[in-house]
Amino acid sequence: MQDFHKSVVYQIYPKSFQDTTGSGTGDLMGVVKRLDYLKELGVDYLWLTPFFVSPQNDNGYDVADYRAIDPRYGTMEDFETLAREAKARGIGLMLDMVFNHTSTEHEWFRRALAGEERYKNYYIRRPARPDGGAPTNWVSKFGGSAWAYVPEWGEYYLHLFDRTQADLNWENPEVRAELADVLRFWIAKGVSGFRFDVVNLVSKPDVFEDDLEGDGRRFYTDGPRIHQYLHELCAAAGLQDNGMVTVGEMSSTTIENCVGYSNPERKELSMTFSFHHLKVDYPNQDKWALPEEGFSPLPGLREVLNRWQLGMQAGGGWNALFWCNHDQPRVVSRFGDEGEYRVRSAQMLGTLIHLMRGTPYIYQGEEIGMTNAGFTALEQYRDVESLNYYHILKEQGKSEKEIYAILAARSRDNSRTPMQWDDSPNTGFTTGEPWLAVNPNHTAINAQADRAAEDSVFRYYQKLVALRKKYPVIAEGTYIPMLRDHPAVFAYRRELDGVTLDIYCNMTAQPAQVDLEGANGRVLIGNYPAPQRAEKLTLRPYEALAVLY
Repeated sequence: MQDFHKSVVYQIYPKSFQDTTGSGTGDLMGVVKRLDYLKELGVDYLWLTPFFVSPQNDNGYDVADYRAIDPRYGTMEDFETLAREAKARGIGLMLDMVFNHTSTEHEWFRRALAGEERYKNYYIRRPARPDGGAPTNWVSKFGGSAWAYVPEWGEYYLHLFDRTQADLNWENPEVRAELADVLRFWIAKGVSGFRFDVVNLVSKPDVFEDDLEGDGRRFYTDGPRIHQYLHELCAAAGLQDNGMVTVGEMSSTTIENCVGYSNPERKELSMTFSFHHLKVDYPNQDKWALPEEGFSPLPGLREVLNRWQLGMQAGGGWNALFWCNHDQPRVVSRFGDEGEYRVRSAQMLGTLIHLMRGTPYIYQGEEIGMTNAGFTALEQYRDVESLNYYHILKEQGKSEKEIYAILAARSRDNSRTPMQWDDSPNTGFTTGEPWLAVNPNHTAINAQADRAAEDSVFRYYQKLVALRKKYPVIAEGTYIPMLRDHPAVFAYRRELDGVTLDIYCNMTAQPAQVDLEGANGRVLIGNYPAPQRAEKLTLRPYEALAVLY
């Protein structure tokens, strides 16, 4: 068994986790301050989103120096303290490497602007069309053209994200060597792994052409040399030799490619993130539209999650399992219940994802059932994507009411509100003015209260983390879908060496009846006191039950 099969990763968005200076922005020493909390939860790795020097146009995913800590997060000495203190508690650090693009404030881009040919070749440049327009009609992930014109060059550069995030030219071996050197630098600092941001976009096509069917992504997603580049990067940086745990964020990817990225024989990555299950509530694949009232995510989730579980299993690949991250709304608000059944639905959703085949990720606050922000005014938002789409939706003729309803459901700021530690005015996050407003419900939903309660989301997640370490059937068992047509229940089976674990999750606020395979099982975990045991079972609202045979 590979260790990461029985591990659980906790994602930290440092900006919103814990501030120790009163600046209103979280910092590295804030993570140090909360290490005992994380050890109590039982997690094995901490994935920290970028804290490198950055102008923060995309909250740190616009890196201006891969080897330096942004002063707002602390110093290199603070990082070394964090690495040392985490290791003392048996916790490894995973750093978030943004290698598809750099900030336009990065030294490489600045030297390119100054005319140095070597550094101009670090980026993807193309001449204008004869009419002066952009080289292709590709659309940026944040809206608008994916190309920006540079008068000094008389050329455009590609930016799949914000115009201040210039795509790196991975065709250039010097770029690939620089990035491998960055990884070696951090390995020497004591990190245990890496998460690679949108890494399946780095290999661009040989020919740049207009996309007459879409926004351009089909030309650069899982590009022509992506597997070669990943294998080469991992070998050059010694990731396998150093026992690094690695995960790639894969945008609009396929099972076939993710098997290639994560099958150990390929020597690329340990596992992959894919997002298809988090698009089931996008009408016509449009993130910025809301489903009709009464919409149920269950059929879509069941189809996508089962397909990925079975496909990755068949190919020997490995999934990163998750509901939430810094780019996604809170899952309780999205697929659960923010009101009466908040705790039960949070526990149920945790059960559903943690007992699958793969490595589970917990995003900060998920373990206490944090909800969406509930912002009602544009000035409350900080996310560049949300601010851009406010204007795009307005141009599309949407009313203010419609726009705010969409932002309330979809904005990335939903996951970025400060971590709710206690019921004090700034929820224990900062003594200053928080960079993003705290969720008003922190007086009721906070880590202090949740840890004090026996039947809480935190205590339940603690059990889920411990079960993966104790039971090989969870870490290594085969995945088998069950009840594929049930209108309310997501169910599946795990099997290993004569041990069977059946998982039933009622995804609705109404009771739901299921037939158990037998009555001789033992309840391994359930989110209601005194789970019922019978051949016919009525699951209560948002009830989760795992039965071991």
